[in-house]
Amino acid sequence: MQSTTIPLFNPPVSSPSNLPRFAPTIRHFPPPSKLRFPTAMASTPSGLAVGSRTGTAPRGSTGTDGLCTLTDFVGKGGIGLGDDLVLLLTHIQYACKRIAALVASPFSSDLQNPAGLAVGSERDAPKPLDIVSNEIILSSLRNSGKVAVMASEEDDEPVWIRDDGPFVVVTDPLDGSRNIDASIPTGTIFGVYKRLVELDNLPREEKAVLNSLQSGTKLLAAGYVLYSSATILCASFGSGTHAFTLDHSTGDFILTHPHIKIPPRGQIYSVNDARYFDWPEGLRRYIDTIRQGKGKNPKKYSARYICSLVADLHRTLLYGGVAMNPRDHLRLVYEANPLSLLVEQAGGRGSDGKHRILSLQPGKLHQRLPLFLGSLEDMEELESYGDVQQKVNPGYEV
Repeated sequence: MQSTTIPLFNPPVSSPSNLPRFAPTIRHFPPPSKLRFPTAMASTPSGLAVGSRTGTAPRGSTGTDGLCTLTDFVGKGGIGLGDDLVLLLTHIQYACKRIAALVASPFSSDLQNPAGLAVGSERDAPKPLDIVSNEIILSSLRNSGKVAVMASEEDDEPVWIRDDGPFVVVTDPLDGSRNIDASIPTGTIFGVYKRLVELDNLPREEKAVLNSLQSGTKLLAAGYVLYSSATILCASFGSGTHAFTLDHSTGDFILTHPHIKIPPRGQIYSVNDARYFDWPEGLRRYIDTIRQGKGKNPKKYSARYICSLVADLHRTLLYGGVAMNPRDHLRLVYEANPLSLLVEQAGGRGSDGKHRILSLQPGKLHQRLPLFLGSLEDMEELESYGDVQQKVNPGYEV
């Protein structure tokens, strides 16, 4: 392979001035059709080579190399989402690739802790990673030309982008950003709705809010991107839940987990056990019961808690069990609705402890609620204990 040295690119990130700068080396790879892939990869009946045995992909969705990219999957040769939504998803995945690179940057800790850097003016000070991620997503949505409004956890009010955009996007740009200094997985969460054309004659601020407060049952698409040892985009378009892994050699998200099915019951619960004495009686009894192996599953459950919602949910989707935050902490619009769609499309359930998440009508943009996500049988057993929503909230700092 040929190596070419390109001029130094300095990203808009303030970094210590005494560090040496090196020009990056870019390697040129052959086109995907000429790359050779390990023969050990599982092959589905449709001929799609995937690294997972979770299901099969739509016929006609593979490229000449036997792999299926996210663009192939949603395009005319795959499930055929329509040109506008395919274009929007292309811009969303591009934004998430930029965030993935930013999170992995050696200067990401400087963005999280700007006070440690000497800067010439406040305007030039580096911004926290979640704010930078928010700006990256907003820029990509503007460039798509397909979005009317973006509502973000980072913004007090939704941002109106263009009057003729057919879609509304809600997002948590960087979930778990406080964990970055410890190299713990983080993620981006997003949901896509249709613009409500019946609201077009309302004032801009009013229609921006009302478009963003649609119930989860109206989601056209939802997903998360996990930034970890691999960068994984997990999404649902209303016909199952599918995961795509970023191939850094080509820049493509490759279908690796088609038609994910969460096990009906797992053996893992994910919650911050340190809050045990603040929990209601029902939740304490449930946790005590399953970890002693005295519940409907005779096996003793194990605790696995990362304190990164995307990471805890990703593990739960693959292995089963329950991921939860029992207090009014997570946001219905930006987190609970998109993630509940993914879980339901994988055969699980999303609940606030009493009601199905997707059936709830948001009343405020930043409305918070308890969130329980997981295997259907585990969720039914949990809800049978009745009192599982934590009302005591001493104001935890972590």
